[in-house]
Amino acid sequence: MLIPDTLAQCAEAVLRTPDPREKTALSRACAAEWQRRWDGDRMPVGTASPPDRPARPDQPELLDPRQVPRRRPGTPEGRIAILHAIAHIELNAVDLHWDIVARFTHIPMPSGFYDDWVRAADEESKHFNLLADRLEAMGSHYGALAAHAGMWRAAEDTAHDIEARLAVVPMVLEARGLDVTPGMIALFEKADDAETVAALQTIYAEEVGHVAYGSKWFHFLCGRHERDPRDAFHDLVTRYFHGPLKPPFNDEKRAEAGLPLDFYWPLADA
Repeated sequence: MLIPDTLAQCAEAVLRTPDPREKTALSRACAAEWQRRWDGDRMPVGTASPPDRPARPDQPELLDPRQVPRRRPGTPEGRIAILHAIAHIELNAVDLHWDIVARFTHIPMPSGFYDDWVRAADEESKHFNLLADRLEAMGSHYGALAAHAGMWRAAEDTAHDIEARLAVVPMVLEARGLDVTPGMIALFEKADDAETVAALQTIYAEEVGHVAYGSKWFHFLCGRHERDPRDAFHDLVTRYFHGPLKPPFNDEKRAEAGLPLDFYWPLADA
């Protein structure tokens, strides 16, 4: 596999790869190359021209969220639908993390910023493949069902503002995963699906780190610009996230990821 010369070019190449398995393979290879060169001849960050939207396969069909069919979660078909929806989220997360690498290279950031998001993209690639493997083991595959068409909206809305991107994507959208994943794990435990439980537990543990990266770099940028992080978060989420935040919240895991209660509870749907 040919790896581009710079990290930003790697990011753009992943974003322009439509096939999910090829996208995640390239993502993991680029991450491995970036990590391999940590202690020697470091790969330059460089610049890129990321697309407004990432390349996507012909399937799944993308629908308005209100049009995506609902299936009973206690049935095998319902569990497949849940896994398909999570796989779709994870694939979008691969692109979201590479997009933040490619899109904001004009903003001076420490090398640790790139280390964190490359690691996150690598882990999201692993997560997608875990779920795609489970779908195939259950007689389905990614692309077999319709999926949410609005997953890239947050990226489009925040393409001009790195602080808004950090606030909305890892600190709101990925933090929501910390809230809902324990219930999904319980559902598959009830179904005696140990393999899926193990995959979801891996995802749950590693998503805490992704939310933490968002919080860390959001606080870093607020400090650079002498802004109060809580006030900045409230302002940006109110402007760029469509609708209130929805409890119940996983306060323990959110705190572990660096999200204090007074960041998100004031924005909650009462």
